Amino acid sequence: MKILLTTLNSKFIHTNLAIRYLKEFVKDLVDVDLKEYTINNDLDYILKDIHKNDYDMILFSTYIWNINDIVKLCDNIKKIKPNTKIALGGPEVTYDSEAAMQKYKFVDYILCGEGELVFRDLVMYLQGTKKINDVEGIVYRDKNEIITNRPKELLQNLDEIPSPYENLDPKEYENRIVYYETSRGCPFNCQYCLSSTLKGLRYFSIDRVKRDLKALIDARVSQIKFIDRTFNANKEFAKEIMNFLMENDNDYTTYHFEVTAHLLDDDMLDFLSDCKEGLFQFEIGVQTTNQKVLDAVGRRDDFKKLSYVVQKVASYRNIHQHLDLIAGLPYEDYTSFEKSFNDVFNLGIEHLQLGFLKMIKGTGIRKTSNQHGYRYKDYPPYEVLYNDYISYAEILKLKDIEEILEKYYNSKNFVLSMRYIIFNYYKESPFKFFEDFATYFDKNGYFDMAQGKNQLYKILLDFYNDVINKDTELFNDILKYDYISLGKTSNIPNFFNKLEMEDFKNRCHVFLQDEENTIKYLPQFKNTPAKQIIKHVHFEPFSFDILKLKADINCNVEKVENVILFVYDNKKVFEKSKAYTVEI
Repeated sequence: MKILLTTLNSKFIHTNLAIRYLKEFVKDLVDVDLKEYTINNDLDYILKDIHKNDYDMILFSTYIWNINDIVKLCDNIKKIKPNTKIALGGPEVTYDSEAAMQKYKFVDYILCGEGELVFRDLVMYLQGTKKINDVEGIVYRDKNEIITNRPKELLQNLDEIPSPYENLDPKEYENRIVYYETSRGCPFNCQYCLSSTLKGLRYFSIDRVKRDLKALIDARVSQIKFIDRTFNANKEFAKEIMNFLMENDNDYTTYHFEVTAHLLDDDMLDFLSDCKEGLFQFEIGVQTTNQKVLDAVGRRDDFKKLSYVVQKVASYRNIHQHLDLIAGLPYEDYTSFEKSFNDVFNLGIEHLQLGFLKMIKGTGIRKTSNQHGYRYKDYPPYEVLYNDYISYAEILKLKDIEEILEKYYNSKNFVLSMRYIIFNYYKESPFKFFEDFATYFDKNGYFDMAQGKNQLYKILLDFYNDVINKDTELFNDILKYDYISLGKTSNIPNFFNKLEMEDFKNRCHVFLQDEENTIKYLPQFKNTPAKQIIKHVHFEPFSFDILKLKADINCNVEKVENVILFVYDNKKVFEKSKAYTVEI
């Protein structure tokens, strides 16, 4: 019997954990093939690649981002090989399995819920050692009738799932993101999240987790993304894992966690203060700061405690923090969302994601959607269009704001420019800046065309000159600083004010040839020829003391000619360069 486990990942760099678990769980019964494609692959290419092998059964792992393409593939596979059994698993078919079977006539089986035990029983049925009515958690066809078997009870001892990372091939994971779980379930009951449908919280053993992580660290994967819904639900468990990762740092792999900030106590915060810059990333779901909204979706949070924790971690300058907001929640109108946005933005975090509510199958918020007048897309990803509190036109405005937020704030390409504009002109409501800039973008048709790096800088400069129009020469220097600070460049756009200095290039080389300068500013380049150092640095004349402004955004900036030395370090997370005012 030939079986294929496959899926379409959202990007090539991603890996799918579910199908790896399934493969390991039946390895004593059958040797199955595992293939991963992406939603960017041509469907004809995938169909041809699958057709090369005469599979008896193909199981697809489905999600909101790949279901549409997967059902097209399944339809065509069934047409060219009618005897091939088609099975679907995953959250996108679990919660309306009978309706999916009725809709997709080419599907033979749907595996509901956690699939390891269900898949094993299905394989045993196909091998003739188990009856189909004894395969719990399966939906199947009996001639023209759709049969739904009783649900499968959840596996309580997760260590019974064999690890897919024992004796792994490093080439399979080289430079890729690995999704990893230490637990299943969530202690919370947020009604917009699928985790609310599972009761209880189950863990893999700490020894199992450490073995897996060590294997992945040794394989030098790019990033391990922990998919635990609340990684720090068990403080001691989380702390032991983080400590293990710090002790086994390979100076390459990074780690991403979804954490609940108000559960991080002072002991954990003290522990995190010693973490190496960039090793850990935290994703923190805030969603809203409106208590009525939080109550409506069953979310427990403490924004005061969250604020303390986020600002404390931010003060360490070692952990990248990514905070989430969701637009479209019950009782959250446009004005309320603006307040939530400002509350979170003012915490001074590195990344603020503005997401839009998805009415995911199986969630409580979808089941009660009529109570709040929800209208949403009837196809994946089931995104909200409007409800009783926020109109479609307002959702569209937030979509534009989201794009500006991504391009100009989350990109970290305009750090000082954003600080300066918001502090001086939008302190009362940072949201208003993104709203005004989005309106400017739309008015000039910029949303309708792709923008290169230089064009994005030029648009921000034009917006500042057209809309704010104060201290324009200073802002030009500020924006130029942001541009140069990101990395070595030989061509600075001509819309930046250029300060000419006599014999400047030669004076820069003379500066680098002076051993005292090297020791003071560039100790890592001691005894290195100037012609080599120049590849890693940049000298630029400015008309204002930008470094003084960077140190204190509230200071009065003097107009004074000065030269800034930029020293680049691509390993840095928060800043890609160090900058010094130098005499040349």
